[in-house]
Order: sequence, then structure tokens, then C-alpha cells
Amino acid sequence: MKLNLKQANRELWWFGWRYIPLIGFCSPTIREMTASTLAVSMPHGWRTKNHLGSIYFGALAIGADLAGAFLVFSKAKARGVNANFAFKDVQGQFLKRPEAEVWFRSNDGALIDDMLEESLATGQRINKTVAVTITCPSLHGDEPMAVFQLTLSIKATAKR
Repeated sequence: MKLNLKQANRELWWFGWRYIPLIGFCSPTIREMTASTLAVSMPHGWRTKNHLGSIYFGALAIGADLAGAFLVFSKAKARGVNANFAFKDVQGQFLKRPEAEVWFRSNDGALIDDMLEESLATGQRINKTVAVTITCPSLHGDEPMAVFQLTLSIKATAKR
């Protein structure tokens, strides 16, 4: 499921400005989107950095949210199902200060597929933990700046 990044970014922009304006305010960009992976970048600028010059905790939470959940949105749309999803909890480990553009990466696409299937089969809400790794490629390559664990809760139903 390699998706058109231009279309995915239009959908992200529309979703952000229509439903969650803070997402739009932070100007994220989807950089990679496959059946298993989603990578989102966020600029380091006046909208996203804190008084210490690093990406603000709230902006990191927004990016982790997107990397952990935008695949649900896309996968449900592609399957023609309704998926109500939210995060039940979040745990974050902050390792270094990200002082440039950050990338948020989740490799849990297969887990999300399984959650959608299980929810459709059982009619129940399914809760599983997805992982998001935050890097600052221009300064530190693939070295993690932070790692988030988010409990994703999905309830999927067939469209009528």
C-alpha cells in the first residue's frame, strides 16, 4: 500500500485544519507512507519550538499522535470502513533535545491492520500499543531524540 504522498498530505492538511487546528498550526508533512510505515516531519520554527530552542513537548506529542494514527485513517478509508480511534495513554522517553526539523516514525502498520480486522470481526474496541521514534536527521541522523509508546484504541464498523 504505497500511497500518493501528495494526496496524503492534502488529506492531512484538510483533517488538521478542519478537525484539529493544532495539527495544521504545526505544519507537519508526511514524508513516507507504506502499508507498514508512516514517517512525518515537523519544522523547527516559531510555531513548534520552546524557550530553549528545541521542539516543544506539545509539538512532539502532536507529531507522535500523527505517526501513530494517520495510518488508521488511511487504512480505514482504503477499506471503506468507519474507524473511530483515539489514544488511551501515552508514555514518552526523552533522550536528547531536538533542535532542528524532527521526524516521527511508526512501523506498526501490520499491527493496525490486525486491529482493524479484529474490531470488524468482533464488533469490539481494540486497544494495542504503537511505538513512535522521533529523530532529528539533520543533526543526529537516525539517533532517537525521543521514543513514545501510545495505546491506540480502535473501533471499526462497516460503512452502510
